[in-house]
Amino acid sequence: MSTPSPCIVISDEEQGYDLDLFCIPKHYAGDLERVYIPHGLIMDRTERLARDIMKDMGGHHIVALCVLKGGYKFFADLLDYIKALNRNSDRSIPMTVDFIRLKSYQNDQSTGDIKVIGGDDLSTLTGKNVLIVEDIIDTGKTMKTLLELLKQYNPKMVKVARCVVGFEVPDKFVVGYALDYNEYFRDLNHICVISETGKERYKA
Repeated sequence: MSTPSPCIVISDEEQGYDLDLFCIPKHYAGDLERVYIPHGLIMDRTERLARDIMKDMGGHHIVALCVLKGGYKFFADLLDYIKALNRNSDRSIPMTVDFIRLKSYQNDQSTGDIKVIGGDDLSTLTGKNVLIVEDIIDTGKTMKTLLELLKQYNPKMVKVARCVVGFEVPDKFVVGYALDYNEYFRDLNHICVISETGKERYKA
């Protein structure tokens, strides 16, 4: 049912980059350890992913389903690239959008209780090609819950586009590019590792 489309894979060997090499908002000084994925790399991989989606799903109406809140920045950037390809190529895709929210985290821990919030009448997805756009995959439970929900409405095809996969970094929690820690850090352009000071400061 689902064809995963990874954007960036993080391994536990990845060291990231020194904060001094990048522009970081002053209000987060001391709250971050390192930059894990620079914004430029995210944008480059997102552009490539847009091309792959055009190739795989072109010619068929797509319902782009954004998983809020963490997926909104990636969703907006990905759709911008798809729209640019629609304008500048012989092949274009008619597209509509919808939004759904899945909540499973408090502080840096998954609660295991996944709540589905929002979304229009999902019966409109019946027989459609659905592009799910999400931020990060760690345990996979959240995506499994959403895929099981969508399966009830018999979409024609489901493709998953995610910004970060393979998140297996011991004792690390990443924020930025709309990824949050209790709603903070969504305003960072880069994906960064939060420090213990940051966790304590913004603890729920």
